[in-house]
Formats: sequence, C-alpha cells, structure tokens
Amino acid sequence: MVTVFIRWTWMRAVLHNGWWLVTSVYLVVDAGLSPAELVLIGSVQSAFALVFEVPAGVIADTISRKWSLVISQVLMGTAMLATGLFSSFPTLLATQVLWGISWTFASGSDVALITDELDEPGRINHVLARAARAQLTGAATGLVVLGLLAWATRRDLTIVIAGAAMAALGLYVAFRFTEHNFVPTRTARWSASWNTFRRGVTLVRRSRAILLIFAATFLVNGAASTAGRLTQKQLLVLGLPTAPNPIVWFTALGVIGLLVGAVVLRLVTRRIDGAHAATDYALAAAVGALGMLLLAFAPDPFVGAVAVVLLNGIVQPLTRVISTIWVNARTTADIRATTHSFLAQLKYLGEIVCGLTISTIAGLTTLPLALTGCAVLFAATAVLMRRPVTR
Repeated sequence: MVTVFIRWTWMRAVLHNGWWLVTSVYLVVDAGLSPAELVLIGSVQSAFALVFEVPAGVIADTISRKWSLVISQVLMGTAMLATGLFSSFPTLLATQVLWGISWTFASGSDVALITDELDEPGRINHVLARAARAQLTGAATGLVVLGLLAWATRRDLTIVIAGAAMAALGLYVAFRFTEHNFVPTRTARWSASWNTFRRGVTLVRRSRAILLIFAATFLVNGAASTAGRLTQKQLLVLGLPTAPNPIVWFTALGVIGLLVGAVVLRLVTRRIDGAHAATDYALAAAVGALGMLLLAFAPDPFVGAVAVVLLNGIVQPLTRVISTIWVNARTTADIRATTHSFLAQLKYLGEIVCGLTISTIAGLTTLPLALTGCAVLFAATAVLMRRPVTR
C-alpha cells in the first residue's frame, strides 16, 4: 500500500502542478486577469473550500477515506478540464471554486488512509516525508511534460488534457487502494458525524501545540498562496523574456525550485518530526520573508527568479510537511481526517483573510508593496514559531 500511495502522490503531483503552471500563465496572458482578480479568485475559492472542508473530513472519518479520494479526483479533473474551455473572469472563478472544493475531499483523507493502512506509528513520519519528496519530483516532471506540451500545442488544450487525466486517476484509487483498517459508521451516521466533529474540536482546544501550528499555518499559507498568484505577474513586469514562450521560463524556474525542495526535504527528514521542527518551520518562514522582499524590489528578473526558487524550494515544502506530521502525531485514528481538515481550514482562512488584504493593497498601491505585505506575514510566522512548544 505504501508503494501504491507514493505512486499516486507522484502522479497527482505531475498533473496538478503541470496544470497549474500552464493555467497560471493562461490566466495572465490569455484571460488577461488583473492582480486584484487573480488574488480574488484565490480568496473566493478558499471561502467555498472553508465551508466544505470539515463536512468532507467528517465524511472521510465516518463513511470512507478511499471513496472520498475518488470523489476528489473526479471533481478535480472536471474543474481542471473546464478551466481550459473558458476565458472570462466569472466562468474562471466558477471552475477555480470547484477545484478548491475538490481538494477538501482529499485533504486529511489521504494522510488518514495511509496512516491506518500502514498501522506502524514508527514508520508513518518517514512515509509522509517520502510522499512529500515524491510530490516534489512529480511536480517537477509535470512542469516539464505539460510545459512542453503547452509550448508545442496550445495552453487551453494542455489544460483540458491534464484535467481529463486527473479525473481518470480516480480509477487508480478505486482499484488499487485498500481500506482494511477502517471501520465505517453504518448506523446513526448524522449522530456519529456530529460526535466526530466534537471530538476533533475538543482535541484541538486542549492542545497548545496544535493551536500554535494552526496559527502559523494561517499566516504562512496566506502569504505563500497570495504570493504564488502574483509571482508570474511580477516576473513579467521585471522583464522576464516572453520569447519563445513564457511557459519555458516558468517551467525552468518551477523545476529548479522543486528539485531544491526535494533535496532540502531529504536533508532534514530526521529533524522535522522532532524537537527541531518548530525551529525549522521558523527558519523556513524567515527565508520566505527574505524571498518576498527580494521579489518585491528585484532590479531584474534574475534576482526575482532567485526569490521564486527560495519560495518554491524551501518555504512551501518545509512548512507543508512539518505541519502535516505535527498534526498527525497529535491526533487519533477515529478523528484523524477531521483534524487534518481543521488544519486545511486554517490554510483556506489564511488565503481568504490575507488574500483579500493583499489584494486590496495591490489594487490601491503597487505590486511591490503587495509582495512586501506577504513578507510581513512570513516574518510574523517566524516570530510566532520561536515560542516554546508543548503538547
């Protein structure tokens, strides 16, 4: 099951990240969306995902984690495919909302499923770290393959192909994933769902360590998600070449960042679930603050590209895997997916609150000042994670 899970993680990353590379350029170049519209899409998408997150997590804890992942794949592929069929802001907003909802059925369900099926507490953190590395190498592969496809054909066609493949990946989950160690609730599901939700809330309220990582997740994900939607715009403003095709340059930057991330995760695998986890999280956030300032005030696209590599290669991989392992180690099997859904809610809430704030700054001032706002959020996270950690 571990091998099957790692392969699925890799394949999903290929399609998701390659699709997002092409889509991020499509939204700017083909659809012509403004910086404020780009960030607004992320905020509205997060608002819908915030609403769906906990119900999706409770369904995974009471009915099935495997079939939650199948639903996620089908919805995700549909949203991805539809993105390539439209270019107006309202329709693109709708496809991105569906895409955000699709992730709510996967966040927490994947970690909960592999944790239960493995049933070896001493190995799970290593497996999750392997999955994180597979996600990065898969993402790099996706950037190259789908980036080349978009360059050789058309961006909208590539988006549609990636979406169809993502939906088809649901068949891999349906036929290859097992769910032997999960017992679904067969009676009084509404009551059981409510009790699962309550137990999850109680766990979070009583754990200062979980509350700390929730607060850090709110800040760092709000900064990273918002910055990710403004990166392409800023690099083009700085003079990134548009010939032969901007996809080529964004692909190269993405691959470099992901490969750096895979190396960094391999180097720190033994640290991120121990006493150094909080320190590593704080250092990653500090690197994020530095990277955003570099991107905001870069004199040329080369310096801006260095900042993007820092964000994609160090900040996002480290903070994501540390928060997942952190929460997974402090929850129990019966509420595992629900607790991870709470973590995802804080991610979405950060995208909404911080995204709307940065969007307002971008609309009223300049893009560099908006990116400086992202740097402030990263810096606040670094300060927060230097506090003493308890269970």
